[in-house]
Amino acid sequence: MLVNRSDMGLLTGKTALVTGATRGIGRAIALKFAAEGASIAFTYRSQHEAAESLVAELEALGVKAKAYASDAASFEDAHKVVEDVKSGFGRIDILVNNAGITKDGLMMRMSEAQWDAVINVNLKSAFNFIHAVTPVMAKQRSGSIINMSSVVGVSGNAGQCNYSASKAGMIGLAKSIAQELGSRGVRANAIAPGFIITDMTNQLSEEVKAEWAKRIPLRRGGTPEDVANIATFLASDMSSYVTGQVIQVDGGMNM
Repeated sequence: MLVNRSDMGLLTGKTALVTGATRGIGRAIALKFAAEGASIAFTYRSQHEAAESLVAELEALGVKAKAYASDAASFEDAHKVVEDVKSGFGRIDILVNNAGITKDGLMMRMSEAQWDAVINVNLKSAFNFIHAVTPVMAKQRSGSIINMSSVVGVSGNAGQCNYSASKAGMIGLAKSIAQELGSRGVRANAIAPGFIITDMTNQLSEEVKAEWAKRIPLRRGGTPEDVANIATFLASDMSSYVTGQVIQVDGGMNM
């Protein structure tokens, strides 16, 4: 029997479903939610070993955890995952739409395949999971949906029109769902991270990272944990009167 070490955690008694949780921001969110007492279901595409390792870490925190291999861009996969999570955990209180990829390029050089891949994984996946989880949360008359956007979804970025469009879509989706489901007790918000130090950004040279830091009033890149802290606030009852909002976690880079 699992003994929850976070009996007084902010998320004790809640079940969270996090998409794309085997690394970076998604992983940090899953671990933070578990530390606050939430049971964790998460999806991954192909990183089986990383998924199993994360399950072990989550269970070590005293919560129930399970990984689901799925293609986030697949409508059918998303509905099957939600059905399995509901069956296995009994409820779904929190959905974090975090699955995302980049395929950068200037508009004149961007292929249709680059555009479609990013829109499908980043934006369509959120539609898929929200569509699947809405009946569950509406029946519970409670739930928190968190869409992972980006500062480039707020202000755009040259060379990232596909990624920017997908992340702007995440904001519009969250705001629309907030209006549709507010009367059913379901909240929806978006987080817009700025320059976050992850495996992806660590591939940049030290010079490039230093240039980024100069543009940020707090003079540093953010951590996945910085984003996870805001996600925890939005997932918890501390934000029970917050819906349809975009919270930028960017050190003041985009004001």
